[in-house]
Amino acid sequence: MLVDYDLREQVSEFIYREARLQDTHAYDDWEALWTDDALYWIPANGDDPDPEREMSIIYDNRSRIALRIKQLHTGKRHTQTPRSRLGRIVSNIEIAECDGDDIHVRANAMVFESNLRGETVWATRNEYLLRKDCDGLRMARKKVVLVNNDKPIYTLSFLI
Repeated sequence: MLVDYDLREQVSEFIYREARLQDTHAYDDWEALWTDDALYWIPANGDDPDPEREMSIIYDNRSRIALRIKQLHTGKRHTQTPRSRLGRIVSNIEIAECDGDDIHVRANAMVFESNLRGETVWATRNEYLLRKDCDGLRMARKKVVLVNNDKPIYTLSFLI
């Protein structure tokens, strides 16, 4: 699929900005990236289970995303006291499809987390549905498939 260079650059910058906001715990700014009909999904036990019928690590609509961020702001998320130090590398950004204002994107990421428990490396395959609006790009869907989601996950209290 041939993609306009300017669009590829806008998409890449959006994905990099989202990663930076997550790594720096700028959750209010991260929340502002989402559309009103947003869906944030981290499946458990496989790449593509049915989230309506099977357990997910996260399966949040827009209001649940806002509630999750409010909970992080309370300081009562004890697994995030002190906050994890995060560093993520995003790669393989690929525009899979453009359909009007909707842009389907795939990317990989490695997230390094350091906290009181030690260090953890999270490998992910991400799928995004980005939407163009008058303010630029916004995120309507994000699916994060942890490469090791078939194994026990001891805690995932930051937003991946």
